[in-house]
Amino acid sequence: KKVIDALQKKEVGPALTWCADNKSKLKKSKSKFEFQLRLQEFIELVRAENNMQAISYARKYLAPWGATHMKELQRVMATLAFRSNTECATYKVLFEAKQWDYLVDQFKQEFCRLYGMTLEPLLNIYLQAGLSALKTPFCYEDDCTKEDPLSQEGFRKLAQPLPYSKQHHSKLVCYISKELMDTENPPLVLPNGYVYSTKALEDMAKQNHGKITCPRTGLVCDFTDVVKAFIS
Repeated sequence: KKVIDALQKKEVGPALTWCADNKSKLKKSKSKFEFQLRLQEFIELVRAENNMQAISYARKYLAPWGATHMKELQRVMATLAFRSNTECATYKVLFEAKQWDYLVDQFKQEFCRLYGMTLEPLLNIYLQAGLSALKTPFCYEDDCTKEDPLSQEGFRKLAQPLPYSKQHHSKLVCYISKELMDTENPPLVLPNGYVYSTKALEDMAKQNHGKITCPRTGLVCDFTDVVKAFIS
C-alpha cells in the first residue's frame, strides 16, 4: 500500500526500496521493474530540464542495464533532445501521466508473482470454475430460468470470458416443473414447437379441463394436440 500510494503521488523512493529489499528474488524472476522505475525517474529529471543531472543519473543507474535493455535506453536518452513538450509520438508517450499508472500495475504484478498470489480475487476464480461447467448458449437467452445462476447479470459478466461447457450428453429439463425429461417423463411438443414434460402438461390439463397454455407464448391448445418427442 505504501509503494502504491507513493507511485500514485509520482514518487519512486518506496518502490526502489522495495526492489532493494527483494533484489535477489526479482533478479531470479528476471524482473525489469527496477529498470522501469529508473527510467521514469530519468524522465522526470528531463521534464524538469535538469539535463546535466539526468545525464549523471543515467551513467550511474541506467548504464548497468545497457547490456540487456539497450533499445529502451536509447529511446529514453533521446528525450534529452526532444524534451517534454515534443509532439513526436515515440517520445511524447514517455512523458504522459499514464506511465505512472503502468508502474502501479507492474508493481502489483511483481508483488503477486513474488508471493505466489493472484491479481484476480480467489472468490472470482472459484466462481468461474463452477460457472464454466454451467455455461451454455441457452444461459444468455431471455427465457433463461431464474434457477440458473447465469440468469443473473453479475454471474454472466464473470462467465463472459469462459468457454461453453462441453456436454457429451444433453439433458432436457422441463421449463415448467424444472424436472428432467427422460423415458419416465418424456417430452411433449406443443403445436408452436415448444417442449415440456409429460407430467407438467398432464397436471396443467387436469386443472384446466384438458386445456394447456404455453407459459412462453400464451398459446392455448388441447392436451390431445401435443405430440410425443423421442430422445435419441
